[in-house]
Amino acid sequence: MKSVSGTMAFVTGGGSGIGLGIARALAAEGAKVAICDVRDDHLAQAADVAAREGWADRFLALKLDVTDRPGYAKALDEAEAKLGPLQILVNNAGVGIVGPVDEATHADWDWGVGVNLIGVANGLVAGLPRMKAHGLESHVVNTASEGAIMSARLTRGVYAPTKAAVISLTEHLRIELEEKKANIGTSVVCPGPVTTNIAETEQLRPAEFQVDSPFRGGGSHGALPPSTGKGFWLDPLDVGRMTVHAILNDKLYVITHPAFIESVKARHAAIEAAMAPDYLPR
Repeated sequence: MKSVSGTMAFVTGGGSGIGLGIARALAAEGAKVAICDVRDDHLAQAADVAAREGWADRFLALKLDVTDRPGYAKALDEAEAKLGPLQILVNNAGVGIVGPVDEATHADWDWGVGVNLIGVANGLVAGLPRMKAHGLESHVVNTASEGAIMSARLTRGVYAPTKAAVISLTEHLRIELEEKKANIGTSVVCPGPVTTNIAETEQLRPAEFQVDSPFRGGGSHGALPPSTGKGFWLDPLDVGRMTVHAILNDKLYVITHPAFIESVKARHAAIEAAMAPDYLPR
């Protein structure tokens, strides 16, 4: 896309954190933004930000659980009716579910995968046909995690596997859309440490998934150090600006923290070593 000005962007999980950062960055460049969130207080917070920053006339708040397929279609209908055709779809909603995988319950997996992976798929199923039908320059952004490409020693639980799936999904989507000349770009955002409210994830767990599980206590997302100096914990708006840059330049990956490259290299080196001719007996 050459510009996002005047486009309609639909951002899930957009009431706070990285979603709100992306929404703010898009709005600053002139986009009309429909912000979707499951929490009323976060939608109110987003409305306050839009008013304060001067884009309230280009803002729409929609309550949405991304696992609700009929609700997703209804939200898109409303957004398009009020703000125009969908051109930027940001599948950002996610839950930072953490805990020991060997003790995870069916409920933990169903909730984590249902939001983090199927929620993205729901967005694609509901949004892509609209974008193709409009025929306008468009872009899909999926939020994953830098932890999904790093050594498992620095990540935790159901979260990283779901985000790894989102990266793979986006890579395949990009190739398919390019082959079909669909005029739809793709990016996957892989954030490292960002100052969000992801630690409040368990407050959002629906009643049907509330079980006595090690995941229920929340806790750390991994073995990351608390800080490695200035710029380690990013402001969500910085991630938003990186994302807008990726949209405008059709970049596939948005990797926020180059400092973790050694962990990524170590993981890939182990995979490459397993492919050596002498690794397995013949």
